[in-house]
Parts: sequence; C-alpha cells; structure tokens
Amino acid sequence: MADFKGSDVEIDEDRAAWRGFFQVRQYRLRHRLYKGGWGRWLSRELFVRGPAVGVLPYDPVLDCILQVEQFRVGAMNRSISPWISELVAGIIDKPEENPEEVARREAIEEAGIEIGEMEAIAEYYSSPGGSDEYFYLFCGRADLSAAGGFYGLPEEGEDICAKVLSFADAMAMLDRGEISSAHNLIALQWLRLNRDALRQRWSA
Repeated sequence: MADFKGSDVEIDEDRAAWRGFFQVRQYRLRHRLYKGGWGRWLSRELFVRGPAVGVLPYDPVLDCILQVEQFRVGAMNRSISPWISELVAGIIDKPEENPEEVARREAIEEAGIEIGEMEAIAEYYSSPGGSDEYFYLFCGRADLSAAGGFYGLPEEGEDICAKVLSFADAMAMLDRGEISSAHNLIALQWLRLNRDALRQRWSA
C-alpha cells in the first residue's frame, strides 16, 4: 500500500451541492500519483453520511437472530422488493456517543430489545468511492424469547417489522441469496464462522 496521507490531496473548492435529509458536497481536487507528481484537477461529489453502526442481535440460548425489515428508497429500482431485511442500525450523529451506545439505543427503538455483551465484527468504509460513511459492525447478545413486532419512530417516518429467525433459517436465506444488504451479509457470514465459540462464551 502506498504511503499516501491526507496531505497528498489538494482541495481547491469545497461547497454544499445539496442539503436535504442528507448532504452532498462538491469538490474540485487533485491528488498525488503513484509515479510521482500531481494528477489533474477532478470534480467529485461526496455523499456526506458520516459514521454509522449496525448490530446483529443473537440469542445463544435459542440459537436465533433478529432482523428488521423496512422500506429502503435505494432498493426501489433493482431489488425484487424495496422492503429489505437488515441489521439493527443507525447513524452516529452526536460526537459524545460511541458506537456501542448508538447500537444499544437503536436496538430498543427498532426492535424493542436490549443488547448485552457485544462482539466487534469489523469497521470499514461502506462505499468510499462516493460516500464518507464509516461503519462499525457488531454482534450483540440478546434475549429473543419474546422479541418481534412493529417498531420505529413515527416522527422519523419509520415503519419497522422486527423478526426472529433461527440460525438455520438465517443461513438458508443467506445461501439462497435472499440477503441483499452488505452489512447484513458480513455479519451473518461472521456468525456462521464464529457461532460455536460465541455460544460457548455467552452461554457460560
């Protein structure tokens, strides 16, 4: 990997191109090249989303997971249905909140459950070619014996269905290609690899 840093990017213009539910910024920039020197000036748009967090609730006793399903505007044109099965997730919009706190709050708002112990799965840029979203991904211990139902904040236009699935059913959905959210795919594949060790730790 090249030893480039932020100082190897020169920004000539930075302005707000759009402000709505989200923000888009317009940049005129250039960056250093692998062969040396500077590249030409480029015009780039950045979808400003910031840090976000997702958690896969897992019950080691029942060997079940929880998924939330809701309408997603980004899935209107390519998906069979724009209602997508996802993780509990949310945007970290307060500097004083850490990812774990946001994950626990979102679990209550979106699924009516409390998250206990948490295992960090990964953290990564979701789509760095056009967005600054940096995602923190967890698996969280939860009691799912009475979970499920309809949740969300009406003032934010949320209409969320929380569903409990057995581990076997979740893996079958994964194998049939029925999971179309990238964060969900990563979390479920991680659980497939780490389930036995996780059950030992969390069932002790």
